[in-house]
Amino acid sequence: MDDYGRIRRAHRDGMSIREIARTFHHSRRKIREVLHGEGQPQQYSQRQTQAAPRLGPFHDTIRQILADDESQPPKQRHTAQRIFERLRDEHGYPGGYDAVCRFVRKHRTNKRETFIPLDHQPGQRLEADFGKIYVDFPDGRRQVSVLILVWSYSNAPFVIALPTERTEAILEGMVQAFEYFDRVPKEVWWDNPKTVADAVLSGRSRKINQCYAALASHYAFEPLFCLPASGNEKPVVENRVKTLQRKWSTPVPKMEDFEELNIYLRQCCLQEQQRLSSGKTETIGTRFEQDKQNAAGLPRHRFDPCIRREVKVNKYQFARFENVDYSVPRQCAFQTVSVKGYVDRVEIVFKGTVVATHQRGYEKGCQILNPLHYLAALGRRPAALDHSNVYRQWKLPPVFDELRERLENRHGLRAGAKQYVRVLQLLSAHPVQRVQKTIEQLRGPEGADADRIIRRVERCTAYARNQSEFSPATLSKEELSRPEVLSVQVPCPSLNHFDLFLSTSTQGDHRAPTNNTEEKRSESTAAEQSQAVKVTGHECGV
Repeated sequence: MDDYGRIRRAHRDGMSIREIARTFHHSRRKIREVLHGEGQPQQYSQRQTQAAPRLGPFHDTIRQILADDESQPPKQRHTAQRIFERLRDEHGYPGGYDAVCRFVRKHRTNKRETFIPLDHQPGQRLEADFGKIYVDFPDGRRQVSVLILVWSYSNAPFVIALPTERTEAILEGMVQAFEYFDRVPKEVWWDNPKTVADAVLSGRSRKINQCYAALASHYAFEPLFCLPASGNEKPVVENRVKTLQRKWSTPVPKMEDFEELNIYLRQCCLQEQQRLSSGKTETIGTRFEQDKQNAAGLPRHRFDPCIRREVKVNKYQFARFENVDYSVPRQCAFQTVSVKGYVDRVEIVFKGTVVATHQRGYEKGCQILNPLHYLAALGRRPAALDHSNVYRQWKLPPVFDELRERLENRHGLRAGAKQYVRVLQLLSAHPVQRVQKTIEQLRGPEGADADRIIRRVERCTAYARNQSEFSPATLSKEELSRPEVLSVQVPCPSLNHFDLFLSTSTQGDHRAPTNNTEEKRSESTAAEQSQAVKVTGHECGV
C-alpha cells in the first residue's frame, strides 16, 4: 500500500518508469499496473482450491482413518502429522505434509457441529455438576470435590464442598441448595454420573438411581440428563466450574476443615449476586428474584438425604456398610439392622429405633467402634480391657485409671478388674462427667468399692431427674399451661401444728385435742421433710 503512493508521486514528479522500477525494486510491468490501474491495491486472494495431484490416490485412505477415529478415545485420535507419517510409511505416499494437513482440516471443518442459542424461562431450570479444586488443609494439600448448582436464567450459583461424589453426597448437597435458594426448579439437569443415572438407555431415557428418584419425587422436579459427551447442553454450570477453579480457588485456599471452606464458598456465592449477569443489564441477584417468583416453594418436610442398606450383624457386633465396619449394641448381634448412610455420619436402626450413630468412614477396611457397645460383653470377659483395641484406645479421664489401680490393690487383679468393669458399665446409662465426679468424691479407702460408687451415681441421677422434672424454672410456658400441671394443688399450712408445738412446750406431755387426720398429716409432712434433707445434704456429682 505504501509503495503504491510513492510510485504514483514519483511518476508525478517526472521520474521515468525505468527509474521508478529501479528505485522501488518492482518490475516495469508492475509499475505500469500501478500507474494505469484503479489507484488502489487489490487484496491478495488465496486460491480456493489448491491442486494436490500426489495426494489424490490417498483420499479414501485418509477418510477411512478419520472415520475410524470417531469410535476411539478423544485423546488417542489421529493428528494430521500422524496421518502423514502413516501414509508415508505404510502406503508409500510421495507428497508433502502441507497437502495432507489442508485435506484433514477441510474434512474436519465440514464435520463440525453448529449450535442454536437458547433462552431459558425464569424458575424453569437448574444445572448441576461437580468440579475439583485443591485446598491446603493442616494435614496437607488435598483435592476436593465441589458440587455446583446454577439457575440457567439468572446464573445464581450454590457451591458446597463434599468429601465424596457418592449418591448420599449429591442428596445432601441438593437438599442444602434448595434450602439456600428457598425454591425448587421445575427441572434439574445433570450429565450422566453413575451415582445419579444407573444406566444410559436410548436417547434421553435413563435408569435413574432410586435415591435420586426419591429426591425428585419429594421436591417435585423433573430429573433430566444431557446426551452423552454433550456438556454444551448445560453451559451455565460448565462456566461456573471455571469460575470456581480460576477465580474462587486461585491462589490455593488454606482452610482448617470443610466447614470453614464451605463458609468461604457461601460468601463467594452471595458476592456473585451483586455482579452484572453476562450480556445483561441486570445483576444476578435481580434476575434470581425472577427465578424465585416463578419457582416452586419447599415442601413441608425435609428430605432425609441418606442411602439405606439392610445388613446382618456378625459375632463381633459389626454392621458392615460400604466396606467399613461399625459397632452396634450387643442386643443387635446376629440380627438384621437397617443402616442409614449420610455424607457425614452413619445411623443404625434396629426395630424402628436408632441404636448407634457413628462418624462416617470412607477408608476401605477400617473399623469405627464405640466402647459402650461392648460393656455388656466385657462383664464376662474382663481380660479384654488390656487385649482389645476397643478399650486400649478409649480415652477416659485419668481418675478412671486411678480407680482401677485402687480396686486392684484392694481386691486383687481379677476381682478388681471385674469391679472396674462394673463402674465402666455405668457409662452406658450415665454421663461420664457424673461418674467422674463421684469417683473424685470417693477417693478415700471407702471409695475402692464398685457397689458404693454405683449407689452414689444412681442416687445423684435420681436427684437430678427429680430436679429437672419438678423445677418450674425448667418448664416452658406451654408446659406450665398443661392441665396436669394446673391441676396440682398444694395444701395450705395448718396453724394447729404451731398450737400443738406451744402446748407440748408449756404443758409437758399434755397435748391439745386434735383430730386424727391432722396428726397423720403432720407425721407424713415431717417424714417427707426429713427425707428431702438427706438427699439435699448428700453430695452428688450432678
